[in-house]
Amino acid sequence: MNSPGTMLIDGTWHSPDQHLDVTNPADGSVVGRIGWGDVDDARRWARSAADAAAAALGEWGDAPARTRADLLRRAAELIDERQHTIGELLARESGKRLPEALAEVAFSAEYFRWFAEEARRPHGDLLTSEQPGRRQLTLRRPAGVVASLTPWNFPCSIQARKLAPALAAGCSVVARVSEKAPLAITELIRTLTDAGLPPGVVNLVHGPAAETTGALLDHPAVRVVTFTGSTGVGRQIMAGAARRIVRPLLELGGNAAFVVFDDADLDAAVEGAVLAKTRNTGQSCVAANRFVVHERVYDEFAHRLAARLDALTIGDGSAEPCPDLGPVIDADRVAAVTALVDEALAAGARRLTADRAVPTGGHYLAPTLLADVPEQMGLAREEVFGPAAGVFRFGTEEQALAMANVPEVGLAGYVYSRDAGRIWRMADRMQVGILGANDPLPSVAYAPMGGVKQAGIGREGAAEGLAEFTDVRYLAWRP
Repeated sequence: MNSPGTMLIDGTWHSPDQHLDVTNPADGSVVGRIGWGDVDDARRWARSAADAAAAALGEWGDAPARTRADLLRRAAELIDERQHTIGELLARESGKRLPEALAEVAFSAEYFRWFAEEARRPHGDLLTSEQPGRRQLTLRRPAGVVASLTPWNFPCSIQARKLAPALAAGCSVVARVSEKAPLAITELIRTLTDAGLPPGVVNLVHGPAAETTGALLDHPAVRVVTFTGSTGVGRQIMAGAARRIVRPLLELGGNAAFVVFDDADLDAAVEGAVLAKTRNTGQSCVAANRFVVHERVYDEFAHRLAARLDALTIGDGSAEPCPDLGPVIDADRVAAVTALVDEALAAGARRLTADRAVPTGGHYLAPTLLADVPEQMGLAREEVFGPAAGVFRFGTEEQALAMANVPEVGLAGYVYSRDAGRIWRMADRMQVGILGANDPLPSVAYAPMGGVKQAGIGREGAAEGLAEFTDVRYLAWRP
């Protein structure tokens, strides 16, 4: 069980009378519990947290950058010290493989460490004046209270990617995390209070998502809403933000094409495909969603990838020895992925991987690769968010580009080729925010994360991620 007190408001950890159990997808056992309430409770807690964040904003925003940087660095150190405790909790509540859970916690610390350094860099510009006796410059100030809304698939690193730059910029935050995997991120946020963060600067509330979000968007102090999740929910949040002109920072759905050209290193391409598809059991917004393969290497790539997927072990991600794939988050995810596969098979697709049994007692799926998937099928058009995909054939670079750019969401994409000119052309023309060229794991704290088209608005990580939480002010001065 996690430590007492799972809701943080104005520097005090609360444990409401009502609770919600958090279960392990591997076997259904109860891992811990969080404070919970009804709709009225959720709205009240959200308003109280936003009030606290508003009261703390002025002092935090005016604090020297060095003060904020030192605190973020201390939080990173505490996260590192508690990596195994937080990581083991994350593995059990989300079903994530323990090595992946530990890596996610370490990646979360890196966000706090990197933005601790970025907080101290100069911000604003001195403009070259064209009028004698006049000085013109820009300043950056904290945008205000931030509502930070995050999902269950990477609960620690996604929330860290929002919290660290917001705090570095001088903003205060109210976080609402998914009730499907809330325990590890609760403990990670506890490191901020233990590091000495002033009361009210970060607040954490649990409760029904729609009502909590609505109360935050309606609060007069909230100026930024940052959300990671589906495009459909993102549209709703953007509509709610429009009521008060709250700035939306949205990282939404993905449908990444994994493009393999005939000159690719097939050994690297197959191994990269396994990583890009099966990390977190396929539950990643940047996961390879469709394998788009040149006709000359299609058969060999498909055969080799199917064999690699069939060789993967499946089981409890916290077990020893650790399996290659853990469970998916819940029964709904099992049903959704299974429905996409069954629909494609009924329409004439061919199964390339074995139709094998999976462990009982949890929410497991066998990795599945299909060929001849009709282009109108969901497996060809929708974000799968699980260990299943289709492999599709192309003949020319233009055809590959057209197939990659079909979805209205453009978050990530992958290209495997030895031709540097082709890599540059694909980088210029693939409609994605993130491109991994011969690289299946492109995400780092110091690079911008975000998509194009309906995959979102704005960028997280890097200097761009800090700028999202600031307002630019222009000063014209005649001394």
